[in-house]
Formats: sequence, structure tokens, C-alpha cells
Amino acid sequence: MYLTQALHKARRERPDAPFTIHAGRRQGCAAFADRVARLAGGLRGLGLAPGDRVGMLAANSDRYIEYIFATLWAGGVLNPVNTRWTVSEIAFSLEDSDTRILIVDDAFAPLVEALRARCAADLAIVRLGAAAIPGAQDYEALIAASAPAEDALRHDEDLAAILYTGGTTGAPKGVMLSHRNMYTDALALTAAADHGGDAPGLHVAPLFHVGGLAVVFQFALRRAPQVTLPAFEPGEVLRLIEAERAGDVFLVPVMLRMLLDHPDMARRDVSSLRSIRYGAAPIDTALLGRAMRAFPRAGFLQVYGQTECAPVVTVLAPQDHTSDPRAAHMRSAGRPIATAEIRILDPAGGECPTGEVGEIVVRGPTVMQGYWRRPEETAAALGDGWMHTGDAGRFDAQGYLYVVDRIRDMIITGGENVYSVEVENALARHEGVSLCAVIGVPDETWGERVHAVVLCRPGVTLCARTLTEHCRGFIAGYKVPRSFEFVTEMPLSPAGKVLKKDLRAPHWARADRQVS
Repeated sequence: MYLTQALHKARRERPDAPFTIHAGRRQGCAAFADRVARLAGGLRGLGLAPGDRVGMLAANSDRYIEYIFATLWAGGVLNPVNTRWTVSEIAFSLEDSDTRILIVDDAFAPLVEALRARCAADLAIVRLGAAAIPGAQDYEALIAASAPAEDALRHDEDLAAILYTGGTTGAPKGVMLSHRNMYTDALALTAAADHGGDAPGLHVAPLFHVGGLAVVFQFALRRAPQVTLPAFEPGEVLRLIEAERAGDVFLVPVMLRMLLDHPDMARRDVSSLRSIRYGAAPIDTALLGRAMRAFPRAGFLQVYGQTECAPVVTVLAPQDHTSDPRAAHMRSAGRPIATAEIRILDPAGGECPTGEVGEIVVRGPTVMQGYWRRPEETAAALGDGWMHTGDAGRFDAQGYLYVVDRIRDMIITGGENVYSVEVENALARHEGVSLCAVIGVPDETWGERVHAVVLCRPGVTLCARTLTEHCRGFIAGYKVPRSFEFVTEMPLSPAGKVLKKDLRAPHWARADRQVS
């Protein structure tokens, strides 16, 4: 299995059909493959050896997809850099992975000198755009001056990408994914449901994130033209769906909500969408119901997984999405894909009975090779042959997986376990709630108390009493938040997940100061 295989097939069978579409620029499969081969030749000319890492610090575009395929074609390893990181975080990922070449667009050109000061002296910079960067190679000139290279055909267990986690629990860790990991997951997702076929697929997730990167290979396998925009903007997403007759899109729940709330939603023709995939963060049933009514012709597909699993391990297929979003299995993450074996383990490592909550562990060909240069953490995650996800979940009698929380996000209040996702689902049923997060904060009486952070819909004002009474209709009293915090924005990761560590930090910092 090699990740450039779909490009060879596309070049041979559909040379003139579009492979990428960006800002009105269309590239046919043959023309795209030629640029990829020439860029691969240019990367080798810059000293790239098999297995060397190539970074990309840029917004989404067709050039980003060229980078993905050209790096693999040249025999290199992808290190797509998180554009929301600080200079220190970016430099850490480059140094930690020994990245040899970094492609930078105009928006990030001002960071180059600071990165050079923190990185190895032999880091080669390729300039994607017009910004002046001393000593940098020009991207287009590199392609024009280079002869097409032969595909290195690295495959199977050869390393394809090092994807750095967000560092939510410390320094970022480089997740090592092989060609087999990512190709197998793309095949399994393609087989899991009827997506958009060969209609254009729209990229709205950042391509440096595993979710966005994985979709590149899924679209390529289906011969779907890849439509990109620099960043998620709901009005532009709706325009592109209409203009390009997009058939497939992957959204995180916060993006889905922004589409539904956008004034253009009512006037754009979105009937071409055949598949809406959502995941990366919990979705509330009220939002899902709104989405299913707004996109009645689209099949909805929930995906669950993590970077270490390349990334998807379960899907809730379109046929499982009933007209009643409150149906029991609609609150699940679906069933395991064909290539993933999943168990639920208790703290002692024993398998939990059906219905009992424990840690979700995964085994199969999509599970990572390990963490780059972190043998102890790799052993902790994979030592018994199973990937320990850190998520708490349970199976029902029909084999549907329910993800109840991150284990570290579980709140223990007065000796009772409270899963934050359950409380968030209750809060989200209030029509005035746009986004919410539930965390545990220090409490002298209860040890921890359930604390809700709430972002209201525009023009709506809510109070603690209103939401307390609302929650009592759905969850037990000990689960109802004892305190509320109303905010004007939420801290979000690039994947659209609420950064609960940022919400918790000031509460626990105050507690530490009081103790000291």
C-alpha cells in the first residue's frame, strides 16, 4: 500500500478531469501529477533523502495538496505544521522531528527568521508566495527548474507522516503514521458509507490536522476533485457548495452550527451535498436535528477516533441516523469500522461487561507505529498491543459505542462520577445555548463541583437559575452544574474542540494560590 497510488490511477484514467480546485484555479489529474513529480524532484535537489521530513506552514490551498503528494512521491515524510502554534511550538516540532525542508506561505513568512534562530542551521526554506525571505527557494521556480522524479514508492510500514498532537498535557508528541495506517483507514472509511462519489469534495478542516489530511486520501481514492479554501468561513463554504456542486464535506460540530446560523444558509443551493461527515468533538442532539432538517438530501456520517488511529475507528452510518435525533443509538459514536477491533477495559485491564463504562482501547492496522522518539510513552500507549485512547466509553447490546468522556475530564463530586459530555448534552438542549463546556473546579465541600461555561446565541441572555431548572429536566441533581460562567467566546483547538484545559486553568491556579 502506498499513498501516491490513487494519483497514478487518476493520471492514467482521467488525465483531464480536475484533481484540485482553489480560488478558481483548476488542475487536471495529469497536470497535477506532473507538478507533483517536479516538486518531488526539486525536494530531492534540496537534499531530501528517503525518510527525511518536509514541513508545511501554510493555509489550505491546492499547493498544500501538492506538498502532501510530492513529499510522499519524493520518499519523504510529512510534517504538516499547526498554523495556530507559537514560534516556540513550531520550532519544537521542526527540531524534534529533524525536519529538513520547510515550505512557508506569505502569511507565515515573518516567522522564518525567528524559526531559523531556534532550528538547525541546515533547515531549507521554500517560499510559497511573493514575500521576501532571504536565502529561500521560490516554490514555482523550484518546480519549473526541476525534472520530474520517479515515485519512490515507499509503502506499507514505511513512515508517511509525523503528526504532532496539540500538547494539551505537555510538550507536543509526534504521532508516527505509516503508509499502511493511512491507506487502510481511507479504504475503510470509503467502504463504510456512500459518500459523495466522484463529485467534488470540499476541504474545510485544516490540512495540518489528521482529519483534514485523511480526507485528502479519501477523496483521492474516490476520484473526487479536491476543493480547498484557505480557512473555514461559513459564507464562503456555502458559496462553494453551490458553485462547485460539492458532494461531500467533513465538519466539526462548531462549524456545522456556524453554517446553520449563517444568513446565507437560506438562499444557497446546497442540494448537491450527498454526505456530511462530522466528528472530532461531541455533538448535541438539538444541533444534529437542525442539521438533518436543513440538509435533507445528505447522508450524515459521524466519525470517532484520534490521531493515533489514523484517525477513525467507528462510524455512525447514514442508515443509523433516524428522523428522531433523540433515538438512543443517535447518541452513540456508531460501530467499529471493518479494520478496528475495540474493547472496553476496567482499571485492572479486564474487559468490561456490555453497558459498563471503561477505557476504550483499539487494535488494528490503522493504529500508529508509536510516538516519535518517545519509547516510554509509546510503551504506555501500546505496551499490551492495544492503543489506549484515554477515552471512557461503553458498548450497548447492539455493538454501538458510546463515548462518555475523556477519562481526565470526568468530574468526581461528592464521591459521584459525573461525565461532562452528559451534562453538556443537557445544556445544549436549551435553544439559547450556542456552545457549552462542563469542567470540574475546586470546591471545599465537594472536592470538585460541576461548573458550566456557556456561550449564548446572539441576542440571547441566560442566567444560572434558568439553566439549572432546564438541566433538572434531563439529568440527576448531582450532575446539574453548581456554578455557571457566561462568556463571549470559547477557546477552540484547530480541530474545533473546546480547550477545557484553558477553561480549568484559572480555577485551579486560584486554588493553588489559596493553599500556598
